[in-house]
Amino acid sequence: MPLARHIGLYHSSTRIWLVLNLMKIEQHRVIQDFNTMVNLVGALEKEGISVFRFDFPGNGESEGSFQYGNYRSEADDLHSVVEYFNGANLKVTAVLGHSKGGNVVLLYASKYHDVHTVINLSGRYNLEKGIAERLGKDFLKIIKKDSFIDVKNRAGNVEYRVTEESLMDRLNTNMHDACLQIDKGCRVLTVHGSADEIIPVEDALEFDKIIPNHKLHIIEGANHCYTSHQAELTPVILPFIKEGLQHSAAELGH
Repeated sequence: MPLARHIGLYHSSTRIWLVLNLMKIEQHRVIQDFNTMVNLVGALEKEGISVFRFDFPGNGESEGSFQYGNYRSEADDLHSVVEYFNGANLKVTAVLGHSKGGNVVLLYASKYHDVHTVINLSGRYNLEKGIAERLGKDFLKIIKKDSFIDVKNRAGNVEYRVTEESLMDRLNTNMHDACLQIDKGCRVLTVHGSADEIIPVEDALEFDKIIPNHKLHIIEGANHCYTSHQAELTPVILPFIKEGLQHSAAELGH
């Protein structure tokens, strides 16, 4: 499998069950997101759940270049990871993703149907939204002219480049249609902060309308990275994962 371009950490416990935690983060939110995910991983480990968390190419320490779109390709990358662990007799029973990672795990569930517990933290429902805020209101005109847009931080340094190809990939990714392809037997939990400053909480409500087997939990006052509400994540996510483990154990006759 193509793990060479990913940086990942495997948190082993006494049980074989494995949760994949996708870290899909943009550079200006790395520290906040990292702390949130590390705290969540620690809580899962204490419950005997093994976790593998990794960056996609171009994120964190992983090799490759950052892609603004590339959603379905990253879902395929996730499938490679799942197959790798399943082949090592470590049954992957859940996938979890934050922000763009939330979209990726939903796309994964819509295509592969081999993991039956999916957790979407603060994913975006309408991928046509939120672009102008990041790229400017004339982004389509500019990218058609120059073939790319450089996104800069407050200091004026380029954080990443958005190519026309990656932008079109995002615009052509339809989360509504994808979510309708998720099996009814796949349990999906969406968690979203009511004060999310990046992706409005209304997106979570849209997911709740269309995903067949769906549970929605809104954390009041939480922002996109749950900066002041990290302690509220584990009590929501952990029972959902453990319930999925029980379902899997029953299917295996354990």
